[in-house]
Amino acid sequence: MIIIGKKSLYLEQLRPFRMAFVRHTGPYGPSNMQTMEKLKQWAKQKELLKEDAILYGIPQDDPRVTMPEHCRYDACIVISDDFHFEQEPGLDINLGKSPGGNYLTITIPHTTEGIQRAWNEMISQLHLYGYSMNNTKPVIERYRLSLLNQHLCEFFIPVTTY
Repeated sequence: MIIIGKKSLYLEQLRPFRMAFVRHTGPYGPSNMQTMEKLKQWAKQKELLKEDAILYGIPQDDPRVTMPEHCRYDACIVISDDFHFEQEPGLDINLGKSPGGNYLTITIPHTTEGIQRAWNEMISQLHLYGYSMNNTKPVIERYRLSLLNQHLCEFFIPVTTY
């Protein structure tokens, strides 16, 4: 465990998981929330949005190097290996699998400011603790109902050690 300010970072081995997702291409911002809502509506219809559901928000591109109109954001829900998926006309629901890997994980306020602060403070200090960001994988946000009820989410920073 690493303490930065009053926050604790934990190293977590994220196992690969099967997911259904909706992708938005364009500037990050309010459209990310709309993309997540679209996924949640579909998941609710499929009876996937239960107490133990795990959702991820995955910005695929760094807006400092990718033009805003080309930035990709995936809103994802973990699905079981036996979930039968059929593409439905008119719905942009996709199927995929996460690569998994080592992540430093921190619980943060589920706000734009909380996420921005995590980017600014946590990532810039990784090297102090013997880690560097693994730029082959995206930073991700994990949402679980138990945390959302407290207005929190988890921020995952992909890392490698020196």
